[in-house]
Amino acid sequence: MSATASPPPAAPSLRERYGERYRWLLLMTLMIGTIASVMSSTIVNVAIPDMSHHFALGQGRAQWVSSGFMVAMTVSMLATPWLLNRYGYRKTYAGAMWLLLAGGVVGGFASAYGLVLGARVAEGLAAGVVQPIPAIIILRAFAPHEQGRASGIFGMGVVLAPAVGPSIGGVLVDLFGWRSIFFLVVPFCLVSLWLGAKFVPTTAPGGIAANRRGEGIDWRGLALGCAGTLCLLNGLVALRGDSPLEAVLLLAAAVAALFAFVWWERRLGRQGRQPLMNLALFSHRQFAMGSIVSFIYGTALFGSTYLLPVYMQLGLQLSPSYVGTILMPAGFVLAVAIAVVGRLADRHPTYMLVSIGLALLAASFALMVLVRLDSAIWLLVAFTILGRIGLGFILPSLNLGSLQPLAPALLPQGASVINFVRMLGGAAGVSLCGIVLEWRLAAHGDVLSDPATSPARLSAFGEAFLMLAALCLLALAAAWQLRRQPGGEAAPAPPPQKD
Repeated sequence: MSATASPPPAAPSLRERYGERYRWLLLMTLMIGTIASVMSSTIVNVAIPDMSHHFALGQGRAQWVSSGFMVAMTVSMLATPWLLNRYGYRKTYAGAMWLLLAGGVVGGFASAYGLVLGARVAEGLAAGVVQPIPAIIILRAFAPHEQGRASGIFGMGVVLAPAVGPSIGGVLVDLFGWRSIFFLVVPFCLVSLWLGAKFVPTTAPGGIAANRRGEGIDWRGLALGCAGTLCLLNGLVALRGDSPLEAVLLLAAAVAALFAFVWWERRLGRQGRQPLMNLALFSHRQFAMGSIVSFIYGTALFGSTYLLPVYMQLGLQLSPSYVGTILMPAGFVLAVAIAVVGRLADRHPTYMLVSIGLALLAASFALMVLVRLDSAIWLLVAFTILGRIGLGFILPSLNLGSLQPLAPALLPQGASVINFVRMLGGAAGVSLCGIVLEWRLAAHGDVLSDPATSPARLSAFGEAFLMLAALCLLALAAAWQLRRQPGGEAAPAPPPQKD
């Protein structure tokens, strides 16, 4: 045995070792890790009513189980490019998986709501680091004519998590209580850590060595992003309370944090330093429009993942396991749709596919108002499937349409930012759905604490779904701008780092 250990392999040597199949092995590894992070974000929604009863939580505090995860995930996404540059792919990915694993174990054994919330924040931080990485890998490791196919296969695998997760989670909640759902991510984390040690390269984006002595992370920008996100979400929650002044102050602070963040990032760029977010990305029309679509899409998607299980359980009086059974067919349809649309994205304009998806998603939300207490269950399944087909058109197309025109040096920042704005929209969407739902429930003279449902309660839920449909239609205008203009140029390269 040599006295000096050989360094772990970088991407070129891994390609030499595993040949042409290496990029697919790498994609599979990232898929499993992303499945764990996506599952941790969606499966808890099935357990919110049971968890609320266990800790005697109101709707607002219970909602922070989802919102706290979203805030942490949103903010940590901004740090992903710096982490990749400093520590490389392998250490960054492994660190995130260990944190996600710890969050699942702590959350499963937690005896106090504060520990549960802390575990969710840890899981959110890990998920935020992991989720931008696959988009970078797909655009770097696959040829342009294969990127749609790779995105489709990756997306098909990832969406099986929310397809199967709620069903398994519902059964676990019925049999063992809400604690059991936290442990579901543990085997995925362990497998992803083992595969990551074999297939994830040690290099930073671009195939260069990680820059351990590079410029430190932009802590001020990260603090401003975190403060702005927290003020935004707390301001939205405060809109439901009895203190409108508090809501106005918090939302004003969120706007102030946004302007301060933009000013600070521009200042770093002018000084030749590395900003947390390269604002030069938004000078590219396709990326800017894709960001708008991503924000609104995130609001509708994550708002509905919170609203739909609550609607089925507290509006239609269905058990958690039955809710999971209803959502499972739609999840499998989504997996197939993503695989098919991924291949279409290699041959058809992405803006057209995204627009079709948004229209279908809006229609599925609007049709929810037709469901009544005596409606056949197949009607609910059909409307849910329609929405998942819409998601199948959007998911593999939106990232490609937004990121493909960027210069290679901008891809890590672009992938991070496009995921950041989507999750920021998602975090706001969970709060927004809660606000609109409570507002409409009050208008109809109902409260969710009442164990009996009523047509008035279904009307309130229906109006919340109509709000989501309107948001999807609004995103259509921006989606149409994803068209690539003849002679368009890539976004400018980021400013060089100082030594």
